[in-house]
Amino acid sequence: MSEHAHDEHGGHDDPAHGPEPLVGVDAADLHAVVAALAATLHGYVDVAVGVRAEFGSTEADEDPRILALESEVGALNAQLYDLLHERLGLHADLTGMSWGEEEHGDADAPRSDAEIDTFHLGFVVGPPPGTSDLSLESVLDLVEQGGADLAQRLVDIGFEVGEWGASRGAAVTFLEVDDEGEDDDRAEGS
Repeated sequence: MSEHAHDEHGGHDDPAHGPEPLVGVDAADLHAVVAALAATLHGYVDVAVGVRAEFGSTEADEDPRILALESEVGALNAQLYDLLHERLGLHADLTGMSWGEEEHGDADAPRSDAEIDTFHLGFVVGPPPGTSDLSLESVLDLVEQGGADLAQRLVDIGFEVGEWGASRGAAVTFLEVDDEGEDDDRAEGS
């Protein structure tokens, strides 16, 4: 969005940004920008097909004809944004990309049971031979630290770790939320 459009047309004090409904807007120049954008996108597709027939994908991405058309699309997107903002007071998000939930799912939606799984890591540990200051209680501390490190590594590479736990003597179980919405006791480290 250009500051020029705000300065030239009164910024957010303009009636286009007011609380009252806006009537009598001539949409001809808005449609003209959309038509120019559509024509440029069609041209981009035609040029892209031709460039890919000549070059590999890396070279095609850097082809001056492709770069020029991408720049033109960007300028037309900015022009459309400015006109929608100036005339209608809209802050249109028309250049973002999103894929349908059917293909990639909603990134903010809770995961279904089919999308998550549990993984377990167990150790059978005996006391050190001979006399030692080490106890089996210290093993749980080490396993917890290892769990924390592993959970963080998983998060760092992009996985979601909803909970994790370490226990002594029994496998870690993750209990569901009860009917009153209170969490049952969780394993340590979760």
